[in-house]
Amino acid sequence: MTAAPRSRRERPAKPALSREGIVAAAVAILRAEGLRKVTMRRLAEELDTGPASLYVYVRNTDELHAAVLDELLGTVGPAPAGGDWRERLEKVLIACTRMLLDHPDLARSALTARPSGPNYLRLIDTLLGLLLEGGVPRERAAWGVDLLLQHATATAAEHAGQTPPGDWQALERALREAPADTHPHIAATAGSLLSGTPEARLSWAFRALVRGIERTAVPD
Repeated sequence: MTAAPRSRRERPAKPALSREGIVAAAVAILRAEGLRKVTMRRLAEELDTGPASLYVYVRNTDELHAAVLDELLGTVGPAPAGGDWRERLEKVLIACTRMLLDHPDLARSALTARPSGPNYLRLIDTLLGLLLEGGVPRERAAWGVDLLLQHATATAAEHAGQTPPGDWQALERALREAPADTHPHIAATAGSLLSGTPEARLSWAFRALVRGIERTAVPD
């Protein structure tokens, strides 16, 4: 028996589209299916609309990915209260890196994305404030924030490639077995080249960068 046609008035109304709703849906797709599925077409399916309707709120996929990045930056908490400014700065940077490590494909996209949303601006302002609190000249702090965020992003993006374990083992073996007569510095330093946990190396890198930012003048 054929079902009777249903009046359009009896169908539940679709939620009105908004930029906030579109970004929230994109974040949900990212968490469930990965960044490659965060496309305008896939998003339109999720929101039960046509792709053309989304372009009213988001110009293209690049802008969509930048908006998703900004939304996730909202999960990076503010700087801890109290304590040395360098330690607080490092904690914010590590929190940002860990968020990106949870979404390495997004981190790779972030190498070229240019987010400009409120969470990204808040993060920049937090990092600037901590550097200025430590007496870093304003020009060095401004350039330094860019350098620190580049390192956080690049560190996370490195994991997006999912390098096969065999490749890492081959590199480790090559470093440890490098002949002293042809590669004397590698042979003498192989243990240090391979030492340290990822967490320890990340912490050291941020400390080294901050110390360099403090001491390196911005050219005229």
